[in-house]
Amino acid sequence: MSFEDERRSEPRSALSPALRNGWTTFAIIAIGVLMATIDSSIVNVALPVIARYFGAALGGAVEWVIIAYLVVVAALLLTAGRLADVVGRRRAWVWGLVLFTLGSALCGASPSLPALVGFRAVQGIGGALIMAVSPAMIVGAFPPERRGRVLGYNAVVVGLGISLGPTLGGMIAEHFGWRWIFYVNVPLGALGVLASLAMLRSERTAVGGRLDVAGAVLLAVGIGAMTGTISFGGELRSPFLPPFAGSVAAVLALVGFWYRQLKRPDPIVDPKLFRNRVFVSASASLLLGSVATFAVAFVLPFYFEQLRGWPVERTGILLTPLPLTVALLSPLTGALADRVGTRQLAAGGMLIAAGGLLWLALADVETPVLRIVMALVIVGGGRAIFQPPNNSALMGSAPRDRQGVAAGLMATSRVLGQSLSVALAGVLFTTFGGSGAARALRGGQHVATPFVADAFLRGMRAALLGCALMALAASLVALVRGREAR
Repeated sequence: MSFEDERRSEPRSALSPALRNGWTTFAIIAIGVLMATIDSSIVNVALPVIARYFGAALGGAVEWVIIAYLVVVAALLLTAGRLADVVGRRRAWVWGLVLFTLGSALCGASPSLPALVGFRAVQGIGGALIMAVSPAMIVGAFPPERRGRVLGYNAVVVGLGISLGPTLGGMIAEHFGWRWIFYVNVPLGALGVLASLAMLRSERTAVGGRLDVAGAVLLAVGIGAMTGTISFGGELRSPFLPPFAGSVAAVLALVGFWYRQLKRPDPIVDPKLFRNRVFVSASASLLLGSVATFAVAFVLPFYFEQLRGWPVERTGILLTPLPLTVALLSPLTGALADRVGTRQLAAGGMLIAAGGLLWLALADVETPVLRIVMALVIVGGGRAIFQPPNNSALMGSAPRDRQGVAAGLMATSRVLGQSLSVALAGVLFTTFGGSGAARALRGGQHVATPFVADAFLRGMRAALLGCALMALAASLVALVRGREAR
């Protein structure tokens, strides 16, 4: 049976008869993915500008401009994946685009830092729907033997968005103000909604069933309590009681969520997926890999703009090599994974990323720009070698009728890792004295006293070394996954 015959035999094709091909689906999905990824990298590079505007330093409060979005996405992704299976992927996709676009407009109009954090949560609801649906729609539009390659192309879109984000964000923040980094999503979102309504139609049938609302609440509480405890624990007046209470709440909520999944006939997460060793290993290594690499884009803007005194536009350009390397290499590593397997590629990629993070941690106030760029290229290369093969193993180990849940779990592992990466980097930076130095540099002045510089670098190095350890752990977890079915 040819690919076209196979596509015609599927009763729930997401495309109209005149446009029934995988690349049309890919092009439509790419609009939403591009919008979401541009937004994440734009916010990172403009975070010092936002902090100065609202009079905040690098710490728990300003971190949540990033974390609020990521926590909401991570908390809702699994529910969003189940929702897509129940009501149809096309409907969930369109609502995701609408909410993300609306949240972007509200973020741009935020009158205060708490309001901005709240509106970022609105963005997160839309982002959860977008991220939960997109991998399953892409994988379902192509035959299995092309899965790694098309996920590599999807990584190109992600890399392109992240690559454009820093440069675009730097230019916008420098010349138009930080509010426009959110407004730029509005036309992209409108285009995505129109394209989806015009070219995609609802599935003929849906899986059906009911959403586990109580389970979704337990999951959201568990993830939010865990991330909040890591992010704010070191800054609270009581060094013990609030972090302990937050940890207990996180553990109880997550244990309660898992127990509920075991008992329900229609769980948000199918426990049977975790009987597959490849699926468990790929999910865990994706979580650890995201913790390892995402904090680079969070820490370096403060290093460039506050310690080195460089303008935000230059910061955006200097952050581009990492995601650009991911975009250029991901199609090659995705295609290579289809031929040789995923285990060695995933483990080797994270080992390379760990080396780049260690080299980056050695930067000081006089480190040449070329050396920083080379370190970022190494980290990006490692992530490119790791990401498409690991994602292919994760999606390939899930049954076809659980692709929506598997896609939600994949996105949850990635986004939860990103939020924990920011929280962990922030607490390490603060614990080792970097926050006080950042506060001294907050006004935009280049205060190059040895005491301030040493304190800042000590915090930054602690954060990057912590990330390098996470990369090594991700490499080890990838090695023990065993051989996936080919």
